[in-house]
Amino acid sequence: MPDLLIELFSEEIPARMQARAAADLKRLVTDGLVEAGLTYAHAGALVTPRRLTLALEGVADRSPDTVEERRGPKVGAPEKAVEGFLRGAGVARADLEVRAEKKGEVYVARIHRAGRPADEIVAGVLEGAIRDFPWPKSMRWGEGALRWVRPLHRILCILSGPEGAEIVPLEVDGIRAGATTEGHRFMAPGEIRVSSFEDYQAKLKRAHVMLDPEERAGTIRAEAQNMAFSSGLEVVEDPALLAEVAGLVEWPVVLMGEIDARFLDLPAEVLQTSMREHQKFFSLRDPGTGRIVRFVTVANRETADDGATILAGNQRVLAARLADAAFFWENDLAVAKAGMGPWQEALASVTFHARLGSEADRVARIAALARELAPAVGADPDQAAQAATLAKADLVSEMVYEFPELQGVMGRYYARAAGYPDEVATAVAEHYAPLGPSDAVPTAPVSVAVSLAEKIDKLTGFWAIGETPTGSKDPYALRRAALGVIRVLLDNALRLPLGRIFGENSWSADLTGFFHDRLKVHLRDEGVPHDVIDACLAMEGADDLTLLVHRARALAAFLKSDDGENLLAGFRRANNILGQAEAADGVEYSFGADAKHARTDEERALFAALEAQGPAIERAMAEEDFATAMATLALLRTPIDAFFEAVQINTDNQIVRRNRLNLLSRIRALCLGVADLTRIEG
Repeated sequence: MPDLLIELFSEEIPARMQARAAADLKRLVTDGLVEAGLTYAHAGALVTPRRLTLALEGVADRSPDTVEERRGPKVGAPEKAVEGFLRGAGVARADLEVRAEKKGEVYVARIHRAGRPADEIVAGVLEGAIRDFPWPKSMRWGEGALRWVRPLHRILCILSGPEGAEIVPLEVDGIRAGATTEGHRFMAPGEIRVSSFEDYQAKLKRAHVMLDPEERAGTIRAEAQNMAFSSGLEVVEDPALLAEVAGLVEWPVVLMGEIDARFLDLPAEVLQTSMREHQKFFSLRDPGTGRIVRFVTVANRETADDGATILAGNQRVLAARLADAAFFWENDLAVAKAGMGPWQEALASVTFHARLGSEADRVARIAALARELAPAVGADPDQAAQAATLAKADLVSEMVYEFPELQGVMGRYYARAAGYPDEVATAVAEHYAPLGPSDAVPTAPVSVAVSLAEKIDKLTGFWAIGETPTGSKDPYALRRAALGVIRVLLDNALRLPLGRIFGENSWSADLTGFFHDRLKVHLRDEGVPHDVIDACLAMEGADDLTLLVHRARALAAFLKSDDGENLLAGFRRANNILGQAEAADGVEYSFGADAKHARTDEERALFAALEAQGPAIERAMAEEDFATAMATLALLRTPIDAFFEAVQINTDNQIVRRNRLNLLSRIRALCLGVADLTRIEG
């Protein structure tokens, strides 16, 4: 069985598109081959800035012969109907079979299709993939009609086996498939003929092309760390930058450069952001001082002077960039040291939302809410309000205008320069957090108060004007804001009922439901099933998210145990029997169970267990000790199982029957006091 090698060689593919493009090529080709009946053993896709590569092992020589049965009209149908069926099936009348069915005899055509050779199938599938490739952006060039992300120069497409390599006959927009590729643009230009994937990969490596993006990233990481270590420094981890740089080079050459001494006093975040955004440089940090003191750049070629010319040019460009940053920093510091008043006034001219006012209006709302929330989170109300008042001031600073991603970060520096307490300055920086599922959650009380206030103001504001997320659309990142509130509350074990925050508004219940939906997503990642959360949502206090999660985690753990599973089965049995009896009798069995009417040892044992464990369960629930409550509830499993095994509920003696039904009601009430177990599925 031959192997298939495909390479689409073009001008540079943008780094951000490479991983998706490799996945798309693999999907389009493999799906197309399988649909055409051509099997393979394994497929792998690789990508560099100039080439998309797909290698398939164990491709079948040809697709199998197939026979398709197609049901036609009834025997005796009009001749035109029969003729139309013959044309559609591509068979002669003599080839039709007659088959008896329940409603009479029908014509059946057996359509034989011969398999096709692999090269024919591959050619058709690859041409379709190239012509319909889903680039986010594409272009035309020259006089051709083909669209590609950048001009496509070559198509390498070969089937290789023990007898050698065979070029798949294919031409797309004047580009004929062949068995040649090219090496590194500068270090090994010119054609390279290949005969298999192994030959291709080895020859490209000799031609200074590292085909695997993970290998390029690993090389960059290792060499940068070695250079940093040799200078007593450490690399500031930046996975996104590493992936991007690995997509900019085919042969990574790592170089370490100096930062002009006059810029070393700039905030570390400014240096790192400027170098990352403008130059794609990695920052090297002094672990003793935390200052960024050097950088690492990655060239795409080796040079005779070991990169000295490249570094000199990079350092000149970097100095110009950092001179701008230093200018912004000095201007901003002057405003900050004067109290940041001009920035706060300028926020009145910055629109947050047409129906929710300016950023200044929003700051006033956040400050009032932060002051209100402060006692509940252990923060000083004055500091919380003060931090909220300053939180958005850096939005109009020169540095944040140049680097928007530094909002909050620069606010901390400016608040400190203005002489505000550390708690206030830290809250200014942390009030946006958490921005994502892996982002750290603020824990300092003032930071917590302002973070909650900022997110809750956004959510309540947009709910009040009816601008809520719909489907996949969430232009104001309200799902992220809700998840941020959830994480801040849970990570800090805060008891802050949402109903008390939202008040009695027409949208309050809907917003609370939105939080519950986000909480389900959050807990699903922990392995807490949605039905467990639903069972807890039905209980009192469900708007207290910390209480709700505490109960849900305990219930999830309980139901995963053997005792939990069996007790749930016992509850369901009791609930079903009660439901049927109450419906038939037209009464509610909810009181009056008396041990004196017990007739069996199992019955008496269950009464005794309920008397012994019931108060302990209720006491644990009152203390919100859900784990203890459920562990105690588990002690009822054995007497409940024994009761159902030995006792007939619906006996002819009506006094005994009512007593036993009321006993089941005590089981039901005790279980439902822990959570609404009727909502547990399965």
